[in-house]
Amino acid sequence: MSNALKTASVLAFERKLDPSDAVFHAGNWEDLAKSASWPPVRLREKSVRGTISNRLKAKDQDPAKLDAAIENPNLQTVDVATLPSDADTLKVQFTLRVLPGTGTPSACNSAEYQAKLLQTVQSYVAEHGYAELANRYAANLANGRFLWRNRVGAEHVRVEVARLKDGKADQQWSFDALAQNLRALDASSDEVKSLGSVIAEGLAGGHVLLQVTAFLRVGAGQEVFPSQELILDRGRGDKSKTLYQIGEKGQEIAAIHSQKIGNALRTIDTWYEGAHDLGPIAVEPYGSVTTQGKAYRQPKQKQDFYTLLDDWLLKDKAPPTEQQHFVMAVLIRGGVFGDAS
Repeated sequence: MSNALKTASVLAFERKLDPSDAVFHAGNWEDLAKSASWPPVRLREKSVRGTISNRLKAKDQDPAKLDAAIENPNLQTVDVATLPSDADTLKVQFTLRVLPGTGTPSACNSAEYQAKLLQTVQSYVAEHGYAELANRYAANLANGRFLWRNRVGAEHVRVEVARLKDGKADQQWSFDALAQNLRALDASSDEVKSLGSVIAEGLAGGHVLLQVTAFLRVGAGQEVFPSQELILDRGRGDKSKTLYQIGEKGQEIAAIHSQKIGNALRTIDTWYEGAHDLGPIAVEPYGSVTTQGKAYRQPKQKQDFYTLLDDWLLKDKAPPTEQQHFVMAVLIRGGVFGDAS
């Protein structure tokens, strides 16, 4: 069957790690027990007068032209989020659903391909289970990677994870995020592995809903960093930076996009060439890192998702174990992977 098998032209998967937006609240480190009543972090506008500091073209480096340009101030209005002057701790909270059905397409127009895919995934699960992937996702919860820039420079970072059942905490874990290794995701502690076993249970079919709460002692009045909105069509005089907030007008609260949370949780790929130097990258079909403008899993290296998947399904050539983990992680990530031809 595999010799005649072709990749489905319609092939899509839903994500199996489904985070909510992460919302910001502010309080004091000594009052962590009362954090449920902490007020939300609000956005405010700030108008600033900047200077010309961009790299100039050769024709504009004439002293007279540069002096003339500097006389014109770089006026801009930006969004900013800060802790109140009497609060030194940021609280970041979101929920995470772990869904079953890894490898089951949400859309597939080839019954033969779907059957072979499910057979392959079941074979992987029977041999390896979900422990390797789940422990890595758990490690990224424990180390606070989802906090992004907020994590940098914080004096203390505590991450608390609770498994919710009927709206109440059924199991709980607490981590000192700064004591966790951001690079060594395979060196998990027993506590991380305990959380990983719950995530693996969710991937295998159990109902798993986690509430993740991080407390960061960053200093009174310090700036904090919600997601920045991508505004494709800015008009003249518009804000040059727009931050993300949710809630009804007058009750808005600063937040991080769920997509950004998801990207941090799936930053578990250490199986690509060069991982020893760079460390984990987000699971992407081509190993793309947009901030570097580089793809670390080039098709010519035969380490990209599509080459590995086609070899595994169409040619019955199982990839090495670590690349099997990568393929499964991409299926958990979800996406549209049909044959373009």
